[in-house]
Formats: sequence, C-alpha cells, structure tokens
Amino acid sequence: MQTQNRVNPWQDGLGRASIRAGQILVLLALSAVLVYGLIQVRLVVIPLLLALILAAAIAPLVNWLRRKGWPSAAATGFSFLLLLLTLGGVVTAIVFAVIGQAGELGRSATEGFDQVYGFVRNGPIPIDDQQIQQARDAVLDFVTSSTAGAGVVTGLSAAGTFITGALLMAVILFFFLKDGERIWAFVLRAFKGTRLVKARRVGHDSLAVLGGYVRGTAIVAVVDAVFIGLALVILGVPLALPLAAIVFIGAFIPLVGATLAGVLAALVALVANGPVTALIVIIVVVVVNQLEGNFLQPVVMGRTLSVHALVILLALTAGTILAGIIGAILSVPLAAVIWAAIKAWNEKSDDEITAEDVSRAEQETARDSHGQLSAAAATEQPSREPAASHSGAGQGTEE
Repeated sequence: MQTQNRVNPWQDGLGRASIRAGQILVLLALSAVLVYGLIQVRLVVIPLLLALILAAAIAPLVNWLRRKGWPSAAATGFSFLLLLLTLGGVVTAIVFAVIGQAGELGRSATEGFDQVYGFVRNGPIPIDDQQIQQARDAVLDFVTSSTAGAGVVTGLSAAGTFITGALLMAVILFFFLKDGERIWAFVLRAFKGTRLVKARRVGHDSLAVLGGYVRGTAIVAVVDAVFIGLALVILGVPLALPLAAIVFIGAFIPLVGATLAGVLAALVALVANGPVTALIVIIVVVVVNQLEGNFLQPVVMGRTLSVHALVILLALTAGTILAGIIGAILSVPLAAVIWAAIKAWNEKSDDEITAEDVSRAEQETARDSHGQLSAAAATEQPSREPAASHSGAGQGTEE
C-alpha cells in the first residue's frame, strides 16, 4: 500500500517557471517566424503600411468633404489626387534639392568630420586614436552594410521595384479611402459581443494615433526645415537647400533624425564658414529642437506619441536593422499604435461593457459594411468609429 502520494514535478515553483519559460520561447519563435515571413514579402507589406498611414492621415479631409455634401466617390477621388500631388511634389523637390549636390555634400561632411577628428586627436584630453578610428569604421560599416541596407533600401534600389511598390501603395491607398468602412467591417466579422466592442475601440484609437502622428510630424518637419534652412541661408552656409531637405526627412525619425541632420549641417558650416558659424548652426539646431519638443509637438500632436523614449529608441533600432531607413520611419508610429491598441483593449473589462454597447457596436458595424458614414461622424460628435475613412484627430493614447 502506497503511503505517500507522488508529487507532480510540474506543480512546484520550478515546474511552473519552466512551463512559463517554454511558453515564452514558443511565442518568441512564432514572432521570429512572423517577422521573417513579413520581410520576405516586404514589397507588399511596406506599401500596405504606408497606404494605411496615409489613409489615416487624410481621412479627416474625406470626412469633411462628405459632411459638406460631396458624394463619397468625389470626396475620395479629390483627397486621393490631392495627396498624391502633394507627395509627388515633396519627393520631387527633395530629390532635385539633394541629388545634384549629393557629391559635394558628402565631401563637405567628410572634410568637416576630419577636421573635428584632428582637433579631438590633438586636443588637450588624451584620447586613443585607435578607438576613434574603430568607432568611425564601425559607423561606416553599419551605414554601408547589408544589414543596415537590408529590406526596403536595398530592395527598392532598382527603379522597377520602386515603381512597383509605389503603384501598389497608390492602389491600396485608393481602396482604403474608398472602401475603408467595408474593409473594417469585414475584419470585424471575427469578433462578437463584448469582443466586438473592444475591437472597434482598438480600431478607432489606433487609427486616431496613426493619423495624428503623421499630420503632427509633417507639420514639425516643415517648421524644422524652414527655420533651420533660413538660418543656414542667413549665415551664408552653402548647400542650404539640400541640408533643409535632409532636416525635413530627419524629422520623421524621432530622437536621432533631427540630431543627425543638425550634425551634418554643422559639419558643412565648419568647412565652408569656420568654427564660429558651425557653433551658431549648432545653437540654432538645439534651439529649434527644444522649441519643437517643448512647444510645437505638444500643440500639434497632443498625447499621440506618448510612449517612453526607451521604447522609441528600441523600435528605431529594430526597424533600422529590419528595413533600413523605411523601417526607422515606420517603427515608431507602429510602436505607438500597438501601445494604443493594448490600452484600448484593456480600457474596459467584459463586465463593464453593457448590452447597449454591444448593440451599438453591432449597428455601427452593419452600417460600415454598407460603406455608410456613421451618424456620429456625420454630425461631428465625438465617436469611437474605427473605420479608415472616418478616423479621429489623433488624441489617441495617454501615458
């Protein structure tokens, strides 16, 4: 007769920890497989993400035109063409501003770096020359490596691939603007009851954050480029136009973009105008960045991007490694959207969602499936509508 029950080794503390560790490893493996699969079809994924971001940004204009009595097709077509013309004009201006003077810009930046390098090497503080050279080589290797250039930067280097991606993005953007409600209603078929209410809230908050981030960042980028470019012109720094274009692009990469653009402008000013002008350029860049961070961004973006700086830095690093510059640009808004979605899903528990909430969500989903603008959006009342064609202004998340 057995006097003592056998102890299950999986029920003690170590066993439970082992089970949890195994679950984490499985989730990490699935995430790695998912990321690898997305990278393999990046020519579809990148245009899809860009189209979604642009649709969220331009949605308020579509809604405004509809409320003014425009037919849905006319509002969609006008907004679509306006966005394409704006993007085409901005890209063309940047290309013509930079491409013709790229060689001179690179030479000036290299010469400026060499001057700073010589000053540091011969300065009063003893610094190991080998360590500086190793750091420089590491940065150059990263910038020119296949890892940093992997994904979109390398894949879209060929003109044919770039044109294919651009056309695909334009087509997807058009259908997002035209049939956003129907697409969203189709996605919501997987949710019922309280889950439907939560899913609609997730969609609304996510697109609100996405649209607000893009519109706010574009305004910040224009202001940065104008003021820093104007300062470069006043100081007589050559290559002011391409430098302003680089500042505009850098504004879409939080934390590091504006800093790197300012360093480049200072290096060019150092070569062309001397250390005093370079110091003034640095001061101007610092002042503009401080005004942007403490005044402009809170005004134009509200609390849209209210995620910790460490999260932004990690997202930037991962995005750059996976997809180069495009990954750096897309990673931060995607991180903000994921955080907004998590908060929206957990905003209310199942017990707090009433039958009236469920009924309203079902009615709105049925209305979306027919492509009809909701009554709340039509009367400009606050709404939790998630469809891409009537997203909010971008006050999506809170810390």
